[in-house]
Order: sequence, then C-alpha cells, then structure tokens
Amino acid sequence: MDATIPADIKQEVKEKYGRVAQAVADGTTSDDAGCCSSACCGSSTESYDPITSNLYDEGEKAGVPAEALLASLGCGNPTALAQLHEGETVLDLGSGGGIDVLLSAKRVGLTGKVYGLDMTKEMLALANENKRRAGATNVEFLKGEIENIPLPDASVDVIISNCVINLSADKGRVLREAFRVLKPGGRFAVSDVVVRGPVPAAVKRSMELWIGCVAGALEESEYRSLLAAAGFEQIDIEPTRIYKAEDAAAFLANAVNDVAVVAREIDGKFLSAFVRATKPLKS
Repeated sequence: MDATIPADIKQEVKEKYGRVAQAVADGTTSDDAGCCSSACCGSSTESYDPITSNLYDEGEKAGVPAEALLASLGCGNPTALAQLHEGETVLDLGSGGGIDVLLSAKRVGLTGKVYGLDMTKEMLALANENKRRAGATNVEFLKGEIENIPLPDASVDVIISNCVINLSADKGRVLREAFRVLKPGGRFAVSDVVVRGPVPAAVKRSMELWIGCVAGALEESEYRSLLAAAGFEQIDIEPTRIYKAEDAAAFLANAVNDVAVVAREIDGKFLSAFVRATKPLKS
C-alpha cells in the first residue's frame, strides 16, 4: 500500500458515510452527521459545494425520493453520460443512498436490472427504503466492497460509479474486478475526481480529504495506465468540472494549514471527470 494512504481509510469511510446515511434517515442535517464539512465530497447540508452541487436536473430530482438525493455524495451524473439502454444489466459501485441506481433502473426498463453495491449498512438500509418508496422492481442492493464484487464473471453490461473509486486504497484491484464482472464488450462509465500534476503533501496527509474525494484522486495518466493494465480498451477521460483556487479554498477549509497557499498550489489540478473504457469482445 502507498505510504501516503492512511491505513484505516476503509473504516473511516464506512463510519463517516454511515453517519451521513443515518442523518438523512433521521431527517437531520447536522455537520456532525458525517462527511458534511466543506472539505467533504458531498453533504447533507444546504451549503454550496463546488464538487457536488447541481449534478441532477429537475426532471431527475422529481423522479426519485428526496432522501436518495440528500444522501448523494457524488461528483457527477454517470447515469446521464453512460447512455444506458433498455434491457441492460448495470452495476453501481458504491451506490450510497441509491440515486444513480434508481435513475439507471428507469433507463434500462423492466427488462433490465440494476445492482447497487455498498459496504455501509446504513447506506444500504437507506437505499432499500428509497427503492421501496420509488416502487423499483428491477433493483437489487448488495453488501460488499468494490475491491471484491459479489457477482459472477461477465454478468453485467455497464459499470457506473459516482466519486467512489478514488476512495479505495487499491484502485488497481477495483478496476480488475470491474473488468472481470463486465461482459465482453461491456462498458465502464464512471464519474470520479482526477488530478493533473503533483499533489501537495499536506493534501495527501489529510484523512478528511481522503474521505472527501480529493487526496485519493488518481493522476490522469495513472488512471489510464491502471485501466489498460486491467485489460480495458477505448479509454477516455473527459473533464466535467475543473476546480479553481477559490473552489479549492472551500473544500480545504478546516483540513489543512495555510489554506490560501495550498489552494494556489492545486489551482486547476483537480477535476471531476467522466471516465470511459470498454472490455474487448475477445480477450
């Protein structure tokens, strides 16, 4: 494991995101509910977040339970970008409160199937309640880790994910697992935070920023290399939002000293991106 990666990141992520889910379920918006500070990727508060705000249009918001939207901790809208088709089987890695699963379920129709995978029991409980409220019959939520996907080889057509892969301490394994469960010709279509250039040590050292989708972000060329090493082809990384110094200052607050200095150092280096790749028809 990289020495810059906190050893207990998985437990920290599980606990923090569990508190977010519980806060949403309880109808509270306390900043102590979980990763709801300005240094976090996602918030159940009403404050503006440069990473998570305005990801879903009004039509999409109207079609899912409010609790699914409140528990959304993403950095993009992979369901809108993945070009899902009726009858396809989709897997959402790190499905949280289930918003992207429920939106995908509408796109694939009753002949399709959408799995949501999450390791946090509170998020799974919230997701299943949102599934019930939405009346979604083509949805199944699974408990497990994205490094060990509990599905058979070649069982899904499309893998989506929303700002979750960057949280893993073993991203290469996540991508190999994604490749394994995709059918030949299957599509990898995720939203994630990507970095261009070196990251200040102060950012890497911060556990809050790991949980906030920032310090764990892969450098763009490394992301491409890991996808290729897993076996993927037609790799493309398309920026959807590029974060400037003023955005960085917002999500670095209370996480590092000398916020203004660090913000200038990472100006324009962090971006939300849509990451696409394809599993070859013949391996």
